[in-house]
Amino acid sequence: MIDDKHTISVLVENKFGVLARVAGLFSGRGYNISSLTVHETEDPHFSKMTIVTTGDAAILEQIDKQLSKLVDVIRVDDLTGSRFIEREMALIKLRTSSREEQSQLIQLIEIFDGRIVSVSRGEMAVELAGKSDRIDNFIELVRDFGIIEMARSGRVAISRCEKK
Repeated sequence: MIDDKHTISVLVENKFGVLARVAGLFSGRGYNISSLTVHETEDPHFSKMTIVTTGDAAILEQIDKQLSKLVDVIRVDDLTGSRFIEREMALIKLRTSSREEQSQLIQLIEIFDGRIVSVSRGEMAVELAGKSDRIDNFIELVRDFGIIEMARSGRVAISRCEKK
């Protein structure tokens, strides 16, 4: 049985080919990556990958073990089930065929704390950042207006600060 999406944080050495090895591990074993973001950390010698995937407990355990075996992997943390902070960013170009539609879209954008980044006759581009499910909800609500183009960053995540 496939569970919800799992968020895995992987600290790796910032070297050529590491991303290809991690992606190859997933594809070679038939595991799907729903989202993948990679960025240099506060220390330029290391990069952090945030991988979103699906699978049951056994598959996640295998992914964890296989990732940990890779030479350039420093640490693997499955954030799922723990309290963590996650955000994603989306740019969405929408069709607006009337002033009434434009007004309705502006209201939705405000409700979702989005920003209008470009407007032209018949089109509006929106920037939206937040939790992945919130972006999913926005997309569902604006789908009927007509999505012309969309780009999403993928999830970035960190563990919550520990209480002292």
